Amino acid sequence: MFESDEDRADALFHALSDRTRRDIMRRVLAGEHSVSALAAAYDMSFAAVQKHVAVLERSGLLVKRRSGREQLASGDVEAVRAVSSMLSDLEQVWRGRIARIDELLATDHRPKE
Repeated sequence: MFESDEDRADALFHALSDRTRRDIMRRVLAGEHSVSALAAAYDMSFAAVQKHVAVLERSGLLVKRRSGREQLASGDVEAVRAVSSMLSDLEQVWRGRIARIDELLATDHRPKE
């Protein structure tokens, strides 16, 4: 589905960059919901909610299945863990840079008299 880890990261973070999509994720991680029920929870058209669900589905964060005439959506916990792991990796890079800055500031660079 994704050509590289970077493509996957782009899709995941794009999907989570929208407030409505994050709210949809909270709902579907708590339990399976029909797309119709999700749409009823928002002050926007059914089509707009469907588009948000599609973005989440393409990123792998949300999985849909059909039950009769309904489309049921649920969150993919493993995909959420992948996002968490990516953020942890970025945090480690950041902490390493902060530690290096602290080391440089702690070193006395004044010329000796």
